[in-house]
Amino acid sequence: MIDLMPKTEEEASVIVRAHAEAGRPLAICGGDSRSGFGNAIAAEDRLRSNEISGIVAYNPGEMVMTVRSGTPLAEVEAALSESGQMLAFEPMDHRPVMGTSGEPTIGGVFAANVSGPRRLIAGAARDSLLGVRFVNGRGEIIKAGGRVMKNVTGLDLAKLIAGSHGTLGFLTEVTFRVPPRPKTERTVVLSGLNDAEAANAMAAAMALPVEVSGAAHLPLTVTWKFLAGTLPEGEATVLRIEGLAGSVDVRVEKLVAAMSAFATVTRLEQPESSRLWQEIRDVLPYADDTARPVWRVSVAPGTGHQLVAALRLEAGIDAFYDWQGGLVWMRMEAGPEAELVRRYIKALGGGHATLIRASGEARAVTSAFHPEPEAVAMLSRRVKEKFDPAGIFNPGKMG
Repeated sequence: MIDLMPKTEEEASVIVRAHAEAGRPLAICGGDSRSGFGNAIAAEDRLRSNEISGIVAYNPGEMVMTVRSGTPLAEVEAALSESGQMLAFEPMDHRPVMGTSGEPTIGGVFAANVSGPRRLIAGAARDSLLGVRFVNGRGEIIKAGGRVMKNVTGLDLAKLIAGSHGTLGFLTEVTFRVPPRPKTERTVVLSGLNDAEAANAMAAAMALPVEVSGAAHLPLTVTWKFLAGTLPEGEATVLRIEGLAGSVDVRVEKLVAAMSAFATVTRLEQPESSRLWQEIRDVLPYADDTARPVWRVSVAPGTGHQLVAALRLEAGIDAFYDWQGGLVWMRMEAGPEAELVRRYIKALGGGHATLIRASGEARAVTSAFHPEPEAVAMLSRRVKEKFDPAGIFNPGKMG
């Protein structure tokens, strides 16, 4: 595959226009840290954003940052950390679980709509996005959205680009909100609850006026893999509280008092708490240097444990839960079992199952993305035709 690495938006435009006129497909890529994700792409040339890099505008007082898409995520997070700010959606690093290398870019984060544990209160990556610049399938440079929420022109277009995985356009610049970083955090650990009991406890915790910013359940099969095996014995249901130190102290005590009715409760202080949520975010238990299939399943919070219980009657499966049980990370012991997984999701009220990792042979016969209802699929095709009429961007990646 030939790598094409424009240094400017204008150079990217010329490349795209030439490929569109020739009907020559392009694989769209950032830092290549999610290499192999999605369905196979039918393209011989790869358009990469790495050279379109750098922070364009950042005034911490405005809590908004504009960055070129090929900028390493680490560079963005370092600049934010210096100013006491953060990416609210806590993007995961796919490299450990996918066994890839490369350097995650900020454009790739938004293109894949990557979100971590804080999503349940802060929203996904697209919810922080205010504006984008991108090259469409005709080679035209498009600007959508802006640096303030009052400027809604093109805002929906910007959010449409997020999560499109490079199938609608080649991102060159993103503008997004950057709220203050919490001064401290602490995690309350409930020990010994089974999956169903944990779902009830997490629901109760989220209903309390204590602003829980992370809610996950770690069954026995994975608990020992977190914090180098130092979590309390038994299953662990973990609840994070963040903010100013005094506020955190008060809210933690309220949470502990309420959760003591469900299980034995312990606390993790900031260093261990921060490390735990990073390990949850990056799916540490399944970063095992294998190609055993890993699914990322999004369902209603109360049905995640029901899905896992049903699947265990028919397939070998390990799982743990984030987002109050609404995000289920599942590792299959044999094949992906896509038909089985998606059939049970539908039976339990719907959701989405995305194949994150699998062998090349399994990927060749398994759709990575959840099938869309026909009406939605028709709308998706029409959107694709408007953005990329020649169909040159990542053909086949999303189906």
